[in-house]
Amino acid sequence: MTRFVLASASQGRLRVLTQAGIDPEVIVSDVDEDALLASLDPDLPPEAVVAKLANAKALSVAATLSAELLADCVVLGCDSMLYLDGRLSGKPGSPEAVRSQWESMAGSTGHLLTGHALLRLQDGVITHTQGDTGSTTVHFGRPSDADLDRYIDSAEPLHVAGAFTLDGLGGWFIDKIEGDPSNVIGVSLPLVQRLVRQAGLSITGLWATD
Repeated sequence: MTRFVLASASQGRLRVLTQAGIDPEVIVSDVDEDALLASLDPDLPPEAVVAKLANAKALSVAATLSAELLADCVVLGCDSMLYLDGRLSGKPGSPEAVRSQWESMAGSTGHLLTGHALLRLQDGVITHTQGDTGSTTVHFGRPSDADLDRYIDSAEPLHVAGAFTLDGLGGWFIDKIEGDPSNVIGVSLPLVQRLVRQAGLSITGLWATD
């Protein structure tokens, strides 16, 4: 049976996959995202930036797999960032950065980009690599100062791409989206199904069985 490996610590991604029938082996990559971003060509399109990060994470995890997983598995790496006003934003990391981010995006429209990289491994060898970037348009509301204070105090926006969630407390401050909601959470189900098919597999064949 082909095993599914998720190269991410994101609870949102894990939840999306689990609810969709996948029981992945979670292995977190050791990629230094800041260093990798600093090494990239500044003129690289934003879609390519998140794709490169996702690919680096997948390759990093593939290099650490046990013999059991190396025998037959797929490894999925993902990376999400918000593209707004010509700038990519990842995880803010501090209350001050969250506040600044929301000052920029309140009442605006951005694009949540999630890079996906899928590797197929058989008998210890990578036999297939495929990747793509999902994009979902997000229309942000205008939270009041008091609401934004409470949201920052919750700590939720500190460690998520773009300082917001769709499936958590931040969902109250999203007016609407255009496109795939699962992509905003961190892993696009339609995109992953396509990548799995291109790797010669069926997504239903990767569903968890009792």
